[in-house]
Amino acid sequence: MSPPRKHSLTLGGHRTSVSLEDEFWKGFKEMAEARGLGINALASEIDAARGQETGLATAIRLAVLAFYRDGSARASA
Repeated sequence: MSPPRKHSLTLGGHRTSVSLEDEFWKGFKEMAEARGLGINALASEIDAARGQETGLATAIRLAVLAFYRDGSARASA
């Protein structure tokens, strides 16, 4: 697995960055595409649903994991 790299996102009109491994970033983009969303819109949804004790990068990783575990990636292909 690749080391985490910073990626820029815009949430609620504010720029932020998250550190994600390339594999999770690719999965995140595939998830957004499968749902018909841009990455900023999907990140905003994930951000709104996460608990305050969970960081955004962790919440994105968990969402990507759930996306693939649920078979959502295969169902939309």
